Amino acid sequence: MNGPTPANHDVPHDPSAAIDRRSHARSGQYLTAETAGIGGTIKNRPQDFLVEELPQYDPCGEGEHLYLFVEKNNLSTFEMIDVLAAHFDVPRHAIGYAGLKDKAAITRQVVSIHVPGKKMEDFPMLTHDRVSVLWADYHTNKLRPGHLRGNRFSIRVRDTSATNALHAHRVLNALAAHGVPNRIGEQRFGVNGANHLIGRALLKFQFEDAAALLLGPNLETPEQTTSSRRAFAAGDLRAALIENPRHARAEERVLRALIRGRSAREAMLTIDDSARAFFISAFQSAVFNAVLDERIGGGSLATLLAGDLAVKHDNRAVFAVNDAVAADPETTARLARIEISPSGPMWGPTMLRATGECDARETAALVNAGVSLDELAVFGTRTRGMLDGVRRPLRVPVIDPAVEGGVDEHGPYVRCAFELPRGSFATVVLREIMKPAESETLRSEPE
Repeated sequence: MNGPTPANHDVPHDPSAAIDRRSHARSGQYLTAETAGIGGTIKNRPQDFLVEELPQYDPCGEGEHLYLFVEKNNLSTFEMIDVLAAHFDVPRHAIGYAGLKDKAAITRQVVSIHVPGKKMEDFPMLTHDRVSVLWADYHTNKLRPGHLRGNRFSIRVRDTSATNALHAHRVLNALAAHGVPNRIGEQRFGVNGANHLIGRALLKFQFEDAAALLLGPNLETPEQTTSSRRAFAAGDLRAALIENPRHARAEERVLRALIRGRSAREAMLTIDDSARAFFISAFQSAVFNAVLDERIGGGSLATLLAGDLAVKHDNRAVFAVNDAVAADPETTARLARIEISPSGPMWGPTMLRATGECDARETAALVNAGVSLDELAVFGTRTRGMLDGVRRPLRVPVIDPAVEGGVDEHGPYVRCAFELPRGSFATVVLREIMKPAESETLRSEPE
């Protein structure tokens, strides 16, 4: 018996057909269009992509939480958490992290492990071929997402000439001077580019659509259609479960629930809150990127308009912009120093809203993506804490850029190093440097 088929759950063939399917993650607009791109590829091997987290604070040396500075090689943050949970014999929720880090890379980040009543010496040394502990200390509270200052990247671009370091240097200097668009990178939208559509369906309580998008083929990315997704589309849920990749935990939970005869709603609610919140965040991200594209196209990325909400980069405080503030020469000077920037919406019921024409454009971007203000409010009321609304700066500084060209045993490369604030994506900087075709995917995790 194959269990219930998608049709039995009223899952439409293409639930994304009637809405804006663009993720806005791969805009072809460049702030440095006057400088030629260097082309090339990234992440040919983990050693070419190095990320080091910059902590927001140091552990205090006492408390129930063990803080570890961990280096991982070719593992996702969640896979690393599984390794640590098994070693320290704690549930996954006992482990805290400040940000997600890319899988196909060598990354260093701080994690916390809640071990009340225990000390470091109570645990054996961690021996793992892809995870190592660089230092350990104690702290009084769990590490939470966002508790980091930023990330330092060192990335080697391959399949390009080492002499292209000159072009890369010009681009990075320009971005350091004027800021880089704070686009949310394509990895937020998933391999199939559908995470924001799943988030939209969840926001509208359209669980059948959400299940179809999670488990079935995406018409926009047929090359990513796996045997599991083909089996789901054919109504063979058991085959879909057998073929489901081991790392696809959300898909596995939903498939198992559907096979047991659960409704699409019940099946989707088997996904843990953090995973569902990630899909919601992807929808918010798509709308933010749409607003960002419009500001870039209109030449107002580094300009404050009356009705805008501006962000102070030093503390992320938000303030309203009226005609007087917009016209003040000091505002222009602060913009030039990248002390302040206009912000865009990560929509939620409690988000501070712009006014006038700025608010009208941001609201239009939300509606164009298929969600009304009323639907947003209803979701916020029924699922408190799942949908936080915040303002996100439309640009961020690129700090301490460095470039070098060279040749090693793997061939020529251009190495680009820079620091970004938390929540920003290295792939956005690399797109400015490389200027790939709009359809080409560059993947690296933020935060």
